[in-house]
Amino acid sequence: MSDELVFFTHPMSRGRIVRWMLEEVGQPYRTDLLDFGGSARAAAYLALNPMGKVPAIRHGDTVVTETAAICAYLADAFPQANLAPPHGSRARGPYYRWMFFAAGPVEAATTNKTLGVVVPDDPRMRGMVGYGSLAAVLDALEGAVAGRDYICGDQFTAADVYVGSHLGWGMSFGTLEKRPAFESYVARLTDRPAAIRARGIDDALLAERQQQTGQQRAG
Repeated sequence: MSDELVFFTHPMSRGRIVRWMLEEVGQPYRTDLLDFGGSARAAAYLALNPMGKVPAIRHGDTVVTETAAICAYLADAFPQANLAPPHGSRARGPYYRWMFFAAGPVEAATTNKTLGVVVPDDPRMRGMVGYGSLAAVLDALEGAVAGRDYICGDQFTAADVYVGSHLGWGMSFGTLEKRPAFESYVARLTDRPAAIRARGIDDALLAERQQQTGQQRAG
């Protein structure tokens, strides 16, 4: 079986996080662009991801979906990129903790805010939703990034790709409060060469798609 690395994405999706991760990994990969509700719902793609969502990757005969899982997988599949603490290192604790904190409480709290879902100010109800409150989530996340360069201290890892992306998007779109610790953390990450390359690739793809859409409407 070929070890080809295929990236299924749309340039305006969480695929941007995986694009950045792939650029950090530095291995050859092929991009398969999908359309929401179109090719993403076709039988061929649903066979890989029954949810019909992007991003996803196929590495040889291994399929991985869910953005945090993809980032963690790529870090382990290509250890030469040094994007995860070594196996057996206690730094694996904060690495997993904050990556999946962003995938769980941060995602849930910001989604609920966007949808206008208000959790009653009742300890039992807040315990039921898991994240408690958006303020509690942001306070915890601020503690993770304040006073250090990266989530795992001095080492940049896949957890920074994932957490940094959520913070950057959230502050840009107003779903997350801007705090000095968040802004300085994100600034350190977005200046990385791989992050700049990834943004350039997806921005160009998005502009191309928008141009094609405009031509189709004009025609």
